[in-house]
Amino acid sequence: MTTVLLSSAACLAHDTPPGHPECPDRLRAVLRALEAEPFQYLVREEAGPASPEALARVHSPELVAAILGPWAQKARAEVYFSVDADTVMSAGTAQAAQIAAGAVLDAVDLVVSAKARNAFCAVRPPGHHAEPGRAMGFCFFNNAAVGALHARAAHGLRRVAVLDFDVHHGNGTQKIAEADPDFFYGSTHQWPLYPGSGSANERGCADNIVNVPLAPGSDGTVLRQAFGEKIFPALQNFAPEIVFLSAGFDGHWADPLADLRFSSKDFSWITRETCSLAERLCKGRVVSTLEGGYDLAALAQSAAAHVEALMGWS
Repeated sequence: MTTVLLSSAACLAHDTPPGHPECPDRLRAVLRALEAEPFQYLVREEAGPASPEALARVHSPELVAAILGPWAQKARAEVYFSVDADTVMSAGTAQAAQIAAGAVLDAVDLVVSAKARNAFCAVRPPGHHAEPGRAMGFCFFNNAAVGALHARAAHGLRRVAVLDFDVHHGNGTQKIAEADPDFFYGSTHQWPLYPGSGSANERGCADNIVNVPLAPGSDGTVLRQAFGEKIFPALQNFAPEIVFLSAGFDGHWADPLADLRFSSKDFSWITRETCSLAERLCKGRVVSTLEGGYDLAALAQSAAAHVEALMGWS
């Protein structure tokens, strides 16, 4: 088995206004980095769209309909349609969002059927801020959560887990998981910072939420302690049947949107340790999906380190 990369040119058609940090060049930078020699054996697959039914396992019918229908029509008519101050649609956004979620569904199918060892979804828009009834924070559909509930519906897996190392707290993923005892969510994130959620006191209905807020200036040593001493032990106790990674690389020291001090080596470490733990707990089933990362060079380097670790974690 091997690592599979899922992506689509359609994800580049989600356009944002000049100066917006969540721009198509982010994905271009990641895909260029994954053309280098270490990735010659990376299997590449074209991602397909998530069905409205798959999206509706996580999101309200009203939100799904708005993104795929009226909001998309407004975006086509107006060039840009603002969902909120940060979240903007263009003519290609609805399809891109549907495919970003669909990539994770495809990845789940490949990994659970043992056709892939693990998978990385190089997609945009990102997903972890999207709540059941609300698009926000650059996010429209919660890609990781859509994948997690697909693992249940399509493959009969019950206990699903999302680990999130984006610099911003995944409020949407937490909201989806917090009342579900069989859905684990573990997150490191800068505190205080957008969106303002993610206190260590937010524990979920069955201690299935583990938040480790990090002070501005925290470096890779602090990150490794947070995962090694808190998140990974809790994940082991939870005993997942599949693990998703919300792979945000905006904790890198060069990123302009926050103030953490991680390096690409830290992201590689998290990836290797997650894969090692998943090998013991859930047949190595790991599906990763791109979240943040807004310095193009740092994003490219970090994503490459992440995928290289997925390919040869041992």
